[in-house]
Amino acid sequence: MFPLSKTNLAVVILFAASILWGLTWIPLKFFQSVGIEGVWLLLVTQGLLAAAFLRVSFKPQYFVSHWKPLLAITFFGGGAILFFTLALMYGEIIRVMVLFYLLPVWGVLGGRLFLGERIDLIRGVCVAAAVSGALLILGGFEIFNTPPTWLDVIALLSGLFFAANNIMFRAVETVPVNTKLWLMFIGCTSMAAMLIVFGVQHEPPQASQFHWLMLAGYALTWLLLANLGSQWAVTQLEAGRSSIIIIMELVAAVISALLIAGESLSPMEWVGCALVVVAALLEATRAS
Repeated sequence: MFPLSKTNLAVVILFAASILWGLTWIPLKFFQSVGIEGVWLLLVTQGLLAAAFLRVSFKPQYFVSHWKPLLAITFFGGGAILFFTLALMYGEIIRVMVLFYLLPVWGVLGGRLFLGERIDLIRGVCVAAAVSGALLILGGFEIFNTPPTWLDVIALLSGLFFAANNIMFRAVETVPVNTKLWLMFIGCTSMAAMLIVFGVQHEPPQASQFHWLMLAGYALTWLLLANLGSQWAVTQLEAGRSSIIIIMELVAAVISALLIAGESLSPMEWVGCALVVVAALLEATRAS
């Protein structure tokens, strides 16, 4: 067996975490069907994760020396989780995922502007292929013929916020990943609580104790692994590279929709999926 370098390990973990994220719609739709949805779901899941990370993540010394980027992580990371979850829960799965996957564009441009990362020909081709494939999955530019909804807006914002969060993660590499991840949970929990206070959802969901326990289990297993895997990996890879690898979430979402929801793809949509896969694999295997 060949030894796995740290960079290659990060690629493998990011692929696995991306698949978990791509399948997240399944438990979200389930919890919605039993009455647990919206900001209350976020308040519970992200609150549990924040509590679980508190003891090992609260490092006051970092808040003194790096308070600006850590505040940005709290805002962008928390907002990304909030927007993505709400869009996926209430919107059309593939449409939401495609709008989210303008992420490679934000990641590559942000990596260039803020971290000085080089955009070479291969990376440019990867971005073009990934975005083109995502558009083809929804029928080309026809997807924009219908008026955008609030779900389209927050799906787009989720990708932008997540790319900004990835850049902030890399900007403070001396701060432990678990501390930065904890701030994302704190940010999302705080935003969900504020939305409840402002009347977005007044009453807590009326669900059985068993379903609340299932929600807690989902938070402390599925979400924990997906967050840890993706956020550790992005600190080991360039922002542009990680953003393109993460697009495997879209592939996982499409395949799971085919197998579980019984949906079908047209030939053009299959071409789109192929472009996405090629872009992700090319970016994952290229020299850093």
